[in-house]
Amino acid sequence: MKAMILAAGKGERLRPLTLTTPKPLVRAGGVPLIEYHLRALAAAGFTEIVINHAWLGQQIEEYLGDGSQYGVSIQYSPEGEPLETGGGIFRALPLLGDEAFLVVNGDIWTDYDFSVLHQPIVGLAHLVLADNPAHHQDGDFSLVDGQVHDGRPDIATLTYSGIAVLHPQLFEGCCAGAFKLAPLLRTAMADGQVTGEHLNGVWVDVGTHERLAEVDALIEARR
Repeated sequence: MKAMILAAGKGERLRPLTLTTPKPLVRAGGVPLIEYHLRALAAAGFTEIVINHAWLGQQIEEYLGDGSQYGVSIQYSPEGEPLETGGGIFRALPLLGDEAFLVVNGDIWTDYDFSVLHQPIVGLAHLVLADNPAHHQDGDFSLVDGQVHDGRPDIATLTYSGIAVLHPQLFEGCCAGAFKLAPLLRTAMADGQVTGEHLNGVWVDVGTHERLAEVDALIEARR
C-alpha cells in the first residue's frame, strides 16, 4: 500500500516560523514534523510515499530528496495554488494508483502504529478518530460498531485525526481544482461506506505555537 503525506498547508497560525519554513519542516524536539511520519511509515512497511506541497514546497523536496535516507521512495505532487485536502489528493491520484492508500496530515504528531492499516478496507474510507482535544471539543464524527457516522446525537463524537485509508473510488466524479475532503466522506458515510477505529496513543494537531510546545514537551519527556 502506498502512503500520502499532506504537506501543502501554509501554517498561518505558526507565523513567523512559517514565513520562511514550510509547516511540515517546522521542528519539534529538534526534528522536522514530516520526518517523524517518514520514519514511522518506513518502520510500518510503507515504502512508497507521495508528498504534495505548495507553500515553500521546494524546501521540502530539497530537504527530503528521494527519501532513500529514510528507507522510502518519495514522489512529489506540487501544487501551483492551494487545492485544499480533497483537491490535493485528487491531483495526486495518478501517483497513488488504483488501490486504497494511506493518507496522513503532515502537521500532526502521533505515536500511532501505521502498520495496522495494511489490511484491506471495506468500503471507500477507513478513518482513525482521536479523543476530542481541548481546541475541538465538539468533535467531528461518531463511531458505532466500526462504522463512522456524521454526528449521531445519541453517540459521543470523536475527532478525525488526519490519518485514513482512502480508496480512489471515493473521488469518482470529482474535477480538478480546490475542494474539501469532508463532504466526500460525509456522502460515503451516508451510504455506509466509511469504517473507523479509535486511536490508541498520543496525537496532537500541531496547529499553533502552544501545541508545538506541547509536542516538544512530550518528546523531551520520552528521552
